[in-house]
Parts: sequence; C-alpha cells; structure tokens
Amino acid sequence: MHYATFNHVWASLLLEELYRWGLREVVVAPGSRSTPLTMAASEHAGLRCHTHFDERGLGFMALGLARGAQQPVAVITTSGTAVANLYPAVVEAALLGVPLVILSADRPIELLDNGSNQAIDQRDIFARHTVAHHDLPTPSREIPAAYLLSTIDQTMARQHRLPGPVHFNCRYREPLYPSGPPMEASDYLAPLSRWQHRDAPWSAWQTAPAALPVAWPAAFTRQRGVIVVGRIDDPQQAAPIAALAEQLGWPLLADLQSQLHGDPRHLVHMDLALQDPQVSAELGRANVLLQFGGRLISKRLTQMIASHPWQQAWLVDPLPQRLDPDFTLTQRLVCTPAEAIATLPAGPAQPPWHTLARLQQRTRQGIERYTAEFSELGVCHQVSQLARGALFVGNSLPARLMNMLGSTRSTPLRVMANRGASGIDGLLASAYGLACTTDEPTTVILGDTSALHDLNSLALLARAKAPLVVVVLNNDGGSIFHMLPVPDEGDLLERYYRQPHGLAFEHAARMFHLNYAAPTTLAAFGEAYTQALEAGVTLIEVTVPHQQATDALQALGAWLREAAHAS
Repeated sequence: MHYATFNHVWASLLLEELYRWGLREVVVAPGSRSTPLTMAASEHAGLRCHTHFDERGLGFMALGLARGAQQPVAVITTSGTAVANLYPAVVEAALLGVPLVILSADRPIELLDNGSNQAIDQRDIFARHTVAHHDLPTPSREIPAAYLLSTIDQTMARQHRLPGPVHFNCRYREPLYPSGPPMEASDYLAPLSRWQHRDAPWSAWQTAPAALPVAWPAAFTRQRGVIVVGRIDDPQQAAPIAALAEQLGWPLLADLQSQLHGDPRHLVHMDLALQDPQVSAELGRANVLLQFGGRLISKRLTQMIASHPWQQAWLVDPLPQRLDPDFTLTQRLVCTPAEAIATLPAGPAQPPWHTLARLQQRTRQGIERYTAEFSELGVCHQVSQLARGALFVGNSLPARLMNMLGSTRSTPLRVMANRGASGIDGLLASAYGLACTTDEPTTVILGDTSALHDLNSLALLARAKAPLVVVVLNNDGGSIFHMLPVPDEGDLLERYYRQPHGLAFEHAARMFHLNYAAPTTLAAFGEAYTQALEAGVTLIEVTVPHQQATDALQALGAWLREAAHAS
C-alpha cells in the first residue's frame, strides 16, 4: 500500500479504526501540522467532512452534530491555540456526555518548550473534562501498528461505557505534505492482515450486560407521585415516559429539553403555574418523585423539588453523574428510561389529577393575556407554536422564556439547548451542527449578546441543506440581569452587567449572505417566520426594549397570584 508519508500511514489507520467504532462525521479546521489527519479524513469514503475556519465554532458544530446524530464526531485541529479554542465545547460535551473525539495535531516532543513556533504543551490540555486522553508518540516504524489500533480500541470502549469527549494528541514530524513518489508501507502493515480483510475493530471490547437490580417497592405505582423529565436528547427514550405518566395518573412536568414539552399529557406552562399557590398545594400532596433526566431549566421547579418532604425520590439517567444539586435523591438508577420503566411492577391504571388540569386553564388565560403583543414573550410563544423539525434554544433569557411559554403541539418538535455549562458560546454553531442531522427545518432562538459572541458561525449557516431560521431577540445587552439580584447602584447594572452595545444584525446578515427580516408587529413576525421555514437561511431580528420581558413576567406573575386569590 502507498502513502504520502509515514505520518499518513498512522493517520489513515487512526481514522479507519474510528470508523469501525461508528465514526461517520468529521469536522476539520485549517492547519499545516494536521495535514496527515486532514488528508486521511478527506480520502476515507465512509466519512463526511465539514469545515470551519474558527476552531471554537468548529467544536460546537461537532457538539450539535453528535447530539443530533447520537453518534461520535471527530474534530481535527492543528497545533497551538487552535486546540485551546475547543475548550468550551469539550467542557459542554463532558457535562452532557456527548461523544466527541478530539484529534489535535502537535509538534514532536523535541520541539516543545524551546521557542519553536506554534508549540504549546497540549498533553492533557483538557484536564478532567475528557473521559480519556492519549499523547500518541511520533509515528515510527519501530512501533507496531497494532499499538495504535489497540490504543484507539481501549479509548473508544471507555467512551462507550462513560459517554463524553476523548482526546488523541497526534505528534507529527516533517514532512507533513506529499513530496516525491508515494512511500510503500506493505511490510509495516503486513501484521494487520487479519484486520485489513474485515470491517471490525482490531480488538473488540465487549461489556457483558448486567441485570438491572432495581428494588422498586411493591406498592410504588399505587402511590401518589409526580413525574419530572429533564434533558433527554433522544425522542425515542422520552416516549415511554409520557405513556407511564398516563398509566399511573401522575402529573407529568416536562422540561423544555425533554422532547415532551409539547406533549398534551404534560402540565404545560408548569414553570408559571408554580406561582399559583393552589397548583403548588396540589402538587404538594405527592409523596413520590420519579425524575428522568437532569439539568432542569426551571428554578421554581427545582426549588419545589428541593423543599418538598418526599418519601421517595428517584432519578433515572444513563450518565453516571450525580445530577442532584439539592441532595434530594433516595434512589439513583444509571440506565435509560426504557430500561427503568420495563422493571417497574405492574399496577392498575390510575385516574389523572383533574384538579391540576382545571387550575392549568387559569395559567393559559394569563399567558394569552401577556403574549398578545410584540414582545419577547409574544415571539417565544409564537415560535413554540409554529416551529417545525428541530429547535435549538439559546441560554440566558430565551431558554427560560421558551420553558415557560411552550404550547401543546400536534406534531413533535425536537428541542435542544446547551445546558451543561449553560454558556452563551457556540450557540449558532451548535444549532448548525444539529441542522446537519435532519432534512426538516431548524430554528435557533437566542439573545443578541449570544449571537454576537458566536458571530463567526454565521458563516456556517449558508451551507444548510434544509431551511434554517435564526431568531435574534435583541434587547441591547444582557437583559436577564434585570431578573437577577445584581447590584444596581449608580451605573453598575448597566455598565458592568447588562453592557448595552447599540448594535443591530442587518449588515451581519448581508455579510454572511443570509436573508434578513426585522418585523415590528407580532403578525409580521409570524408571517416572516412562517415564510422562512419554507426555504433558505434567514436571520429574523426582534428588537425590543431591554426592560420589557422583566416587566411582562412580573405583571404575569402578579396576575396569576391575584387570579388564584380571587377564585
């Protein structure tokens, strides 16, 4: 077999073995030292390659791809600060258990710490945010190829057991580029004959399935309980939960990220409803909590869970993380929802809590009252009704508003958000990665500061194959700080927290060849958004006063409490 250089031999072996472990998508940043990896990825018939000039956006694009496709995605970068720019995406992947495979090119060890250009110490650069890392030696004929393959096998097997990012630091000496006739590597690869004539990994690691020892109480399903659902990326894993809630007659409180937020069996608008003392009192009659998935957006819901004297509190999530910020749990099941539900003891169907359904009508009336005009509340409520395909929700205020104002839907909507570290970095790139995994429209709704933070990633969006809509809620800065108890003496709030910028996005849309709309009424927004869902890539800018959302939410909360008191 012929290769450009011996570096290319190792790079080709590495990519092929990752392919045998399920890798299908690779994202590539430009760079010289990474040439062997770039060429190997581009030449592999089974890999689809994506590119971006900004490594920070590249990492988040990979994150969105991996979450949407539910499979590992590789990231190729050159050496130096290119690798460091992946750090925020690696942190998010670690917290959410997303299987990224970081392939960083590096200088050989003799060029480290001596003033050599673009050389930094990349060994274990991501510290405790990877589930495994390997500083690979410089490719050499003296090192058996089986060493490289078995190292990959060990690492990917660990990633299967403990989902999260892994890191291979790949040291390459020059030459990096093809020069002269191709080199012959048949003798070096001869010991891999068995591997070359099949499509399985060099050493397949297998974990024997273990029976799930769940000590469900015999009367568990006959108790009075509630089901809470946090982050679940896979809609197929979420579906059995709604059916279980219906069978048990237990209220279903589903987070925006649960894939059940629009399900009619869900207690829609539960975040706002918890301001109604009668709703809180009704939920307070429960003595069992059964939660699937962690990382809830609603602070009111987490406070209710933390303050309630549960007799039993169960959490089911396949990630082996605590996911219990208030130390409430009595039982923790590390498995999928379907696996846990399959072991539940059978019980008779229970009637639903009709009182809650009646009280929920009052919440709906309040929402209709305060989302009828052009505002962040009105736009978020309309997006929850009109969106199709996939929805990616930005952090800060948009996540909270969409969690409050979602609507019951007749068609499913796949919803994701980066709520591991809950940062505002890489949101546009993450949404684009998600869009690459579906033929349906994708919407991303985010704040102006978040959009500015990831402005380079607008360059990705024009490549979208299906309609992609970016809704920017421009309230001129971090207006969520109006909702937080930050200092407001003098200009502290404005200058150091909200940081108004006075910028608009029309020229950014033009620069990156995106369609643009700036509606000024709710009807005009609905028309522009519906049209954008049909074709192309569109940025819709919603410009509103910075205090508007805070004032509206305070007024809505007061209305709900007064309505409850009057009933």
